Amino acid sequence: MMPAVRGDGMRGLAVFISDIRNCKSKEAEIKRINKELANIRSKFKGDKTLDGYQKKKYVCKLLFIFLLGHDIDFGHMEAVNLLSSNKYTEKQIGYLFISVLVDSTSDLMKLIIQSIKNDLSSRNPVHVNLALQCIANIGSKEMADSFGNEIPKLLVSGDTMDTVKQSAALCLLRLFRTQPDVIPSGEWTSRIIHLLNDQHMGVVTAACSLIDALVKRNPDEYKGCISLAVSRLSRIVTASYTDLQDYTYYFVPAPWLSVKLLRLLQNYPPPDDPGVKGRLNECLETILNKAQEPPKSKKVQHSNAKNSVLFEAISLIIHSDSEPNLLVRACNQLGSFLSHRETNLRYLALESMCLLATSELSHEAVKKHQETVINALKTERDVSVRQRAVDLLYAMCDKTNAEEIVQEMLHYLETADYSIREEMVLKVAILAEKYAADYTWYVDVILNLIRIAGDYVSEEVWYRVIQIVVNREDVQGYAAKTVFEALQAPACHENMVKVGGYILGEFGNLIAGDARSTPIIQFRLLHSKFHLCSPMTRALLLSTYVKFINLFSEIKGDIQEVLKADTNIRSADAELQQRASEYLNLSRMVSQDVLATVLEEMPPFPERESSILAKLKKNPWRQGDTEHKESKMPPAIMNHTNDIKGGVAADDILDFKASAPIPDRQGDQNILHDVFSSISNGPQAAHLPSTSHVDNLNKFVCKNNGVLFENDIIQIGIKAEFRQNLGRLGIFYGNKTTMPLQGFSTQISCSGSLALKLMVQAKPVDPVIEAGAQIQQLVNVESIDDFKEHPGLVVTFMYSAVQQRLDLKLPVTLNKFFEPTEMNSESFFSRWKILSTPSQESQHIFKATKPMDPEATANKLTGFGMQLLPNIDPNPDNFVCAGIIHSRNQQVGCLLRLEPNKQAQMYRLTIRASKDTVAGSLLELLYPEF
Repeated sequence: MMPAVRGDGMRGLAVFISDIRNCKSKEAEIKRINKELANIRSKFKGDKTLDGYQKKKYVCKLLFIFLLGHDIDFGHMEAVNLLSSNKYTEKQIGYLFISVLVDSTSDLMKLIIQSIKNDLSSRNPVHVNLALQCIANIGSKEMADSFGNEIPKLLVSGDTMDTVKQSAALCLLRLFRTQPDVIPSGEWTSRIIHLLNDQHMGVVTAACSLIDALVKRNPDEYKGCISLAVSRLSRIVTASYTDLQDYTYYFVPAPWLSVKLLRLLQNYPPPDDPGVKGRLNECLETILNKAQEPPKSKKVQHSNAKNSVLFEAISLIIHSDSEPNLLVRACNQLGSFLSHRETNLRYLALESMCLLATSELSHEAVKKHQETVINALKTERDVSVRQRAVDLLYAMCDKTNAEEIVQEMLHYLETADYSIREEMVLKVAILAEKYAADYTWYVDVILNLIRIAGDYVSEEVWYRVIQIVVNREDVQGYAAKTVFEALQAPACHENMVKVGGYILGEFGNLIAGDARSTPIIQFRLLHSKFHLCSPMTRALLLSTYVKFINLFSEIKGDIQEVLKADTNIRSADAELQQRASEYLNLSRMVSQDVLATVLEEMPPFPERESSILAKLKKNPWRQGDTEHKESKMPPAIMNHTNDIKGGVAADDILDFKASAPIPDRQGDQNILHDVFSSISNGPQAAHLPSTSHVDNLNKFVCKNNGVLFENDIIQIGIKAEFRQNLGRLGIFYGNKTTMPLQGFSTQISCSGSLALKLMVQAKPVDPVIEAGAQIQQLVNVESIDDFKEHPGLVVTFMYSAVQQRLDLKLPVTLNKFFEPTEMNSESFFSRWKILSTPSQESQHIFKATKPMDPEATANKLTGFGMQLLPNIDPNPDNFVCAGIIHSRNQQVGCLLRLEPNKQAQMYRLTIRASKDTVAGSLLELLYPEF
């Protein structure tokens, strides 16, 4: 921030700022700035008698001009000279200029470091604080190397003033994020932890932030902080607002420190020491008790501070998940917020109760608020709160209330916001399957889903209902009857046609004896929807018709007429044309026995957990979706697995073309050839060559899904999603052999400095992958700071009594944490000009290795994660992009310019970033893609 202009002390600066504000145009502003720059330059060059005040004034003007977006290429030495002043305001302006404008690679850095060292050893605490703030603001590796030994000493020294200790703790935290080994271990660990016992609350607050960061890196080393944190928390929550008068905020003692301490304790399980555990429970009970007391002030600041401590305490109670009394009390307290007039409180209460619902100790307590939550779903005006209410209903559902909750969600679905309908459909489908005592109810629910929200019913949902119907004989007749009735509606969604086509093709014979659903009526009903459907659904219906030929020979002629109609056998759609032709020839050429063999009923699918869960959990930031289920490998990965000739691998559930109810063709082979091959030769597993892991890894730079590794034994696929600094990967391990893979285990790790820049958490995997099966492993990642290396993935298993080991890399790269950013031309080039120091730019001129197709280039840049900005560059052939890289510690703005030269078959790629090294890292990732 610019320092305040007081009285006549900086009158020249005040006049200059006023002149700039009064400029009527951009040209007038630039003219005034150029005039001022010329004046300052002449003063610095020609006037050797400038005193500290004048230097300060001119340096302030340069700072202001820089903050307006103009380049400053002089004045740095004068700013460095201000550091030697004994006047606070002059030294302050010198440090401010250096923090903002001086690059860490500048030649002046040695002089700056020497000045900082002088101030750190000063007896004036104001000078020491200014030096510490400058170190933290620059925060470079050089600063960490130069002062990494001195700052910890300042922090723990008994002679250091409290205000300096505060600054030292925060400065050390900043350097720790840059260079984690800056903080020594051993005896220093205990001394840093004991800062939580300091008499000065400001020191404790700053130290708590530092210790929290240290704990996340090495929780075992700093485990001693638990008892001290509990002790300090106990003193705060039992104190009155008069005891901690200087640190009381609207009658709440030290709310920020309380929140920090509660968050610090969430890094550990409940304390082992009974005394510490009892004291912590007393603290939590006291916080819950205080929440029920009448407010001491009607001001919103009082309730905000009070509730911030309460919600953090509830988060710790949920994290510990060990005290039934506290869990139930927390639930009841949150329940009282469900009808609160504050929208934020209702939202937070619902969000926290979603987590409480997953605990066995508090699930029943959460269920008591079912009616309130249902009412919130119906009456709440804020869509985000309604979303949380849906999450909570999903989380509190069990076999005792499933039918009621599913019915309420179905009722709400008719008027629900479009943004949450797809997720609601998935949740209703999961609950209906999970708690179905009678699968006829399940079929009714899914068909209702399709009727109410057909556009939002994903493939996974109607795939799953077909799996269940195929696998359960007791429901097949009911399903056929129900879909037949549903198809009679005048307006019928295409997903209903798909389900109806599949089920009637398989089980239409079960209702054919009824005069209302004879074979010809079934056929005509389905065919009445044919012309309204997409080519994919028409292909499925053609497969249903050929099934009817096998089931109902009396309507064979009617079906053959449809198959040989010009709209099918001469269709512009190659798939429809081939199906019509092959099915027609199949019905004419083969005997009834062969036809019955080819078109026999689909066998039951292998029993496994629902794949809808994987669809629901695709977003790693969703709340209320806490359970992990195994799911099928996604189609993008499965289409390389070992299909059985003449059919489809059982795990690739309904993933063949148009989801036809008969075995579909494989590759470009004729369907009859496949069928007869399977009859004569039996199942044969395909043996695929191994793929290059490095090549596959590089392909993930601009995409999130695909095959990471494949050989004759195993296929490893990835399906990933990222948002800001968080990401989730689904790793799919597919066994391509006819033997189980025993002792299967994986280890995901970040080695060296990557461990401090990327946090990775992986779910365990099953130790056995059965023949032809796939399992899924979910991996959560969080970017702490910018990084270059890939996390490692080691896969080990036994195959044919031989130990197998794969050393791979996971496709997690810096660009995955991009947020695309829209900019207009003026904003882009203004920002481009600001990011002009050599360390902020990386450029590479290279030969094109792939065809220079503008559309493909645009797709790659979009896949890289940046926002493509059209009509920005004066040259229409050039590509311009913008984006922000998110990490826990910072956000880095990035701009990109790609200039193709088709004549020379060359590219020039330029990337600029607001943080050193980031542009170079991105350039190395991107240019091989072209």
